[in-house]
Amino acid sequence: MGESKMTEYLDFFNIYIMGMVETSFQFYFLTKILKKKIWPPFYFLFAVCAVIVNHFLSVCTFIGFLVLVFLFTACGTFVCHADFKSSLLYAALTVEIMLLCYGIVKSLISLLCPFLPAVFYDSGIAVMLSSEAASLMLAGFCYYAVYRYFSCYTTAEMQQMFLVFIPILMIFIMSEYINLIEFEFQYEVLVEDGPSGYLLNHWQLLAMHLLGLASLFCILFSYKKLQQNFRLSTELSLLEQEEHSLNQYVEEAKTRYDRTKSFRHDIRNHIAVMKDLLESGKLEQAVSYIEDMDHIAEKMSFPCSTNNPVVDILMGNKLGIAKSMGIRVNCSLLLPYPCGLRDIDICIVLSNALDNAIQACKNMDGSIHVSGRIQGDFLMIEVENSFRGRGAVKKGTGLSNIKAVAEKYGGAMSIETREDVFILQVLLIIPQYPESTSQQMD
Repeated sequence: MGESKMTEYLDFFNIYIMGMVETSFQFYFLTKILKKKIWPPFYFLFAVCAVIVNHFLSVCTFIGFLVLVFLFTACGTFVCHADFKSSLLYAALTVEIMLLCYGIVKSLISLLCPFLPAVFYDSGIAVMLSSEAASLMLAGFCYYAVYRYFSCYTTAEMQQMFLVFIPILMIFIMSEYINLIEFEFQYEVLVEDGPSGYLLNHWQLLAMHLLGLASLFCILFSYKKLQQNFRLSTELSLLEQEEHSLNQYVEEAKTRYDRTKSFRHDIRNHIAVMKDLLESGKLEQAVSYIEDMDHIAEKMSFPCSTNNPVVDILMGNKLGIAKSMGIRVNCSLLLPYPCGLRDIDICIVLSNALDNAIQACKNMDGSIHVSGRIQGDFLMIEVENSFRGRGAVKKGTGLSNIKAVAEKYGGAMSIETREDVFILQVLLIIPQYPESTSQQMD
């Protein structure tokens, strides 16, 4: 009767008390990795819910695992107000790490029990407390490693990281299969066929759990490296565009310098000709000559004045290409100059947007309208062009580069289609400190 009572007490302590401690610990890690803060009583309420669920559905079963992951995901989404995909991924990762850590510690205790005093493993509470403490410490170390090295991702990177959920689920299915071949008694050593066979079995279980945990971190490490390579390729693409824009600026500057030099060299001759025409009373010829000079001066000026000399050159180049293709163009863009926005970044946004617009208007009677307005520390650039197509627009390298610049300045990019019109909007937050002209051109 006394042993039965003790067993009931141990079961109550293991299921409810330690269960609440374990789930509270997991929920705390989930809130930390989601970078959210919640009201402390929510930890207790969540632990109670998790223990109730675990009472009816063991977390070591597939259904129990999914239900507990769903509970964590719901708390991450509705209580922490985090993204659903991030909540689901980290919820599955949280539960799986805890299960693998418990499997590792359980196998270790089973291996060590034959070498410990009989008093230790005869006392169920001592074994239970040791197992719980060691499991929580190992899980805490793994949680810290995940939080420290595998949680700094942008929203776009988290969208792709959702694919990691499938390998995590596969590792759980394998660990569940491992649990099916474990011995029924966790801490009592039964030596019937010889200790070597029993110990070998636990060595196998320990190795499998360790490989499962190592696989999780290998998956996270591989994804991190993949994202780093992708980020480097994006930065390389931006640098190539910067080089291309700078080369265009240099060539355009050389051309305009040669035109200005030639015009300045001939200005005295032009003045002498107009003076002779006026003194001779040939007013009509003088007016015609002045109009010719006005045409020459107009070619030297920029077709679009944005208050930024570098952007003026870019807009003149792109809009000139559009006009030569029969595309109607209109520009009402006014930029702050100088400001904290680098000229090259503005050029990346506008050059990619105009290249896409020109390509869309190619071989059709289309138009392009570029506008921009400043409101406080915000700059909104809008490029609107004729569009022939249906459905969603595929985001290629050009739009990806625009989005990268927008995120660099804490802004955003949005695209919209209205019947036969494509609208691209880019919001940039102007930094408080202005950069000098030399810094912008660097």
